[in-house]
Amino acid sequence: MGTGDSRPLEGRVAVVTGASRGIGKGIALELGAAGSTVYATGRSATDGRLPGSVNSTAEQITELGGEGVGVVCDHTDDAAVTALFERVSSERGRLDVLVNNVYNSPAAARWLGKPFWEVPAKAWDETFMIGVRSQYVASSLAAPMLLENGGLIVNVSSPGSIRYMHNVVYGVGKAAVDRMTRDMAHELEGRGVAVVSIWPGIVNTELLQMIPAGPDGRRVLTLPGEGEYDLAGAETPRFSGRAVAALAADAKRERWSGESVYVADLADHYGFTDLDGRVPRPPA
Repeated sequence: MGTGDSRPLEGRVAVVTGASRGIGKGIALELGAAGSTVYATGRSATDGRLPGSVNSTAEQITELGGEGVGVVCDHTDDAAVTALFERVSSERGRLDVLVNNVYNSPAAARWLGKPFWEVPAKAWDETFMIGVRSQYVASSLAAPMLLENGGLIVNVSSPGSIRYMHNVVYGVGKAAVDRMTRDMAHELEGRGVAVVSIWPGIVNTELLQMIPAGPDGRRVLTLPGEGEYDLAGAETPRFSGRAVAALAADAKRERWSGESVYVADLADHYGFTDLDGRVPRPPA
């Protein structure tokens, strides 16, 4: 996180959805490294086709100096999500940070680069159930606790909300998330709770780590109709985590409320880097 207190979030409590792996895991780890108790949610209790589970994330949070709590939770199940926040309230009596990251990436990947007339309605349902509705439900359940002490909601979004990326369903879903950020911020204005969308760049998640090196030794991500990206320049998931930790530790974080911000721009503002000391820049 840069200079200053190495545990600026000690005593804080966070919920990070979709934290078995990927960006969610990176965020959960950095919140833990900053001293938080982190409830890491997801559907994976053990490793599957991809490595990672809520329990392994929780173990790593604790190893980094926080307190990790793995919670198996299907975010399409409102009763399970309600039980999650009731548990946080019962066990901790407070909530300071909610990160809405849960997203069905494997399902979305099936339709990359497809025109809308070739994308079935179920793709819309998958994106909006896990990716928009799930964010709304978690935020509505978290808000009463966040209002008690002031806090932060972070929605993991994308510049696909303002320019074409991947396909129509993807862009409309991200636009909905960013609109939700703005409107929730409006209703929370003056109440001590900030709501921010963050935009990572290309992130070298476990899914992308499955891309093999080519004959030249490079690992290249090819997005149909969008171009090729050398993964040597990709962000680690913990770069987004450092952005969330910096926002959570900022007493003036409400300056960002309602905004959609590149992770790299937050790095410039707060002075943090990725694990290798770089500030990766998102693709143009």
